[in-house]
Amino acid sequence: MSTTICQVMGFLVSLLGVGGSIMATAMDTWSTQDLYDNPVTAVFQYQGLWRSCVRQSSGFTECRPYFTILGLPAMFQAVRALMIVGIVLGILGLLVCIFALKCIRIGSMEDTAKANMTLTSGIMFIIAGLCAITGVSVFANMLVTNFWMSTTNMFQGMQNVQNRYTFGSALFVGWVAGGLALVGGIMMCLACKGLIPEESRYKAVSYNASGRNISYRTGPYKVGSGYEADPKARKGMGYEEAPRSEDGRRPYPSKYDYV
Repeated sequence: MSTTICQVMGFLVSLLGVGGSIMATAMDTWSTQDLYDNPVTAVFQYQGLWRSCVRQSSGFTECRPYFTILGLPAMFQAVRALMIVGIVLGILGLLVCIFALKCIRIGSMEDTAKANMTLTSGIMFIIAGLCAITGVSVFANMLVTNFWMSTTNMFQGMQNVQNRYTFGSALFVGWVAGGLALVGGIMMCLACKGLIPEESRYKAVSYNASGRNISYRTGPYKVGSGYEADPKARKGMGYEEAPRSEDGRRPYPSKYDYV
């Protein structure tokens, strides 16, 4: 029962993690304009992985996609790739996990096959969670670097950099989603151990004699009837023959010599 609960809980937690990764990748608020020095502004800018948006004070919002791929920074493209790989692995892990659930019977699938599928889906969830956490962390590092560079330029009197960007809500969603996928994958790996049959956990061990190799030869065995006389009993006192002379006669008469 505990194995089934652990497996189902791992599936649900991983499902939330994969859904959060998809949501974070599609959100446009990966970086938002810092309003610390100018809290009242007519234009508010924010950017995502796929487009940048501008929201005016009147409530009108205009978004423009990135029409170039090669013109984007290499780290930005790496973040895209990590999030996409994490989503693909998470979806594949969910499909495998559905068929591996112990509460679902499909044909004559054995518990060993379900255990292998559970372990495979757990590994996929762990990799998906690591991809999401890594991608979000790389983007956050880019924001921190650009933020302090912009701050330094502003203190030096340079006016070429006017806007500073800080963490958006999509980053926090991505971190939480990656953590959920990682925890769900670990739970699936733990549930795999309970699905392995008991008889397959132990291996047969052969023992050899430490001494010399002794070969035994079996021969035919004659079963007695239990009524045969003991050969020693036949040679009792009354059945012993006296010694004979050279002519074949005994030196003294015996009770067995009948004339």
